[in-house]
Amino acid sequence: MIVSAELTAFLTRGGPTLWLIAGLSVVLLALILWKIWRLSLAGAWTGGATQAALAVWASGNAEKAVNMVTGRRSLRARLARAAMLARQDPDLTDAQAREETARLARADLADARHGLRALELIATTAPLLGLLGTVLGMIDAFQALQQAGAQADPAALAGGIWEALLTTAAGMAVAIPAGIALVWFESLCDQLQADLEDIATRIFIRGPREP
Repeated sequence: MIVSAELTAFLTRGGPTLWLIAGLSVVLLALILWKIWRLSLAGAWTGGATQAALAVWASGNAEKAVNMVTGRRSLRARLARAAMLARQDPDLTDAQAREETARLARADLADARHGLRALELIATTAPLLGLLGTVLGMIDAFQALQQAGAQADPAALAGGIWEALLTTAAGMAVAIPAGIALVWFESLCDQLQADLEDIATRIFIRGPREP
């Protein structure tokens, strides 16, 4: 209860803008946890089974290679299986099989990148909100100074200024982890894209082709 009261008092000092930034921080934390969970399900940090299947595929054992990636949820395994089946489909030419594989890869990558725009928006908006809160606070502080005239208390002015600066600090405190998380998730998605391209190329260059 004491912590809650202190937090409420802190947010109240910064005004409505600080409350908005606090809300953004909650959204940011939820978004980061959600992205980690989604990327874990997509196998962003795995790939050994797919590499093993590619080796079996290159040796000419198409059926075993397909079975090794069947039922796996990772993006790499799903694309490998789709590419192998397309490569073996007698109704598809090589060009058609490649196009179908590319279509699936684009869809998977779009799903992996889902939510990055929201992170980018938070990283951009949080410091601007902080700056807005500081400007509004400074306006209030100088209005109070003007009304006090010759009786102005420098300590009261300083107090108003530091309270106004709270929003700038809070905005930066939210924007920095948001930017770090955005760069990290983008690098993971870029690595996924490179891996999917490599998987598709290896399957179509080295793999079996049904007559």
